[in-house]
Amino acid sequence: MIIEGGVSVKAAMLGGRRRVEQIMLDRERHDKDAGFIVHQAERQGIRVVRCDRQEIDALAAGRTHGGVIAETGPRQWQELPDLLTGIPFAVLLEGVEDPFNLGYVIRSLYSAGCTGLILRQRDWQRAEPVILKSSAGAFEYLPVILCDDPAEAVQYCRNHGLKSYAAMRKDAISYFEADYRQPVLIAIGGEMRGLSAGVLATCEQNIYIPYANDFRNALNAAGAAAALGFEVLRQRTYEAGIRK
Repeated sequence: MIIEGGVSVKAAMLGGRRRVEQIMLDRERHDKDAGFIVHQAERQGIRVVRCDRQEIDALAAGRTHGGVIAETGPRQWQELPDLLTGIPFAVLLEGVEDPFNLGYVIRSLYSAGCTGLILRQRDWQRAEPVILKSSAGAFEYLPVILCDDPAEAVQYCRNHGLKSYAAMRKDAISYFEADYRQPVLIAIGGEMRGLSAGVLATCEQNIYIPYANDFRNALNAAGAAAALGFEVLRQRTYEAGIRK
């Protein structure tokens, strides 16, 4: 597959989750980013081809590649046991299939310290370049697990000591009241379909995000992921320190 742009190409090289076969770089680019890409490629034994911008344009899907693209293999996925190191902060995401939106969710979650993302099994390969770009490279760093049965994935996490929360308003507590300093799994659904009945039945506690105004519509998944993720970060950094 072809991935585009310096951020995506650097993430693919540094993330270690796919094989980078070849990099094509605009022969007129001699800036710091280009130098880093060339240096990293040399370290990893990746071929770099200097070529005209028109050749890159012909291979790229868009025009925002900045003169650098790479030919790569598919991403390697992780397994549920990979979630269990340290103090896990895992997220199960349902109902978000648009690659741009998924990339935005991944960008927020990785920034907030998420240690693993669980997605429903499907062929994501064609969407990977868009996910990678819209996540600003975070897709290459965040462990991602594909599962056939999301409810079973939640139960697996519960069986291994993770407290499970579902982002659902019914019978919920405020997300400020939940304790995320322990190993935790948060299930988040898309704004259209939400979470499946199986996942809701398997999670231990529902949580909701309070609004400042009388607004009845759900946040999109990226907004919810950012709010929830950074509350986890706040509790694990600030509150963990003052409660010792």
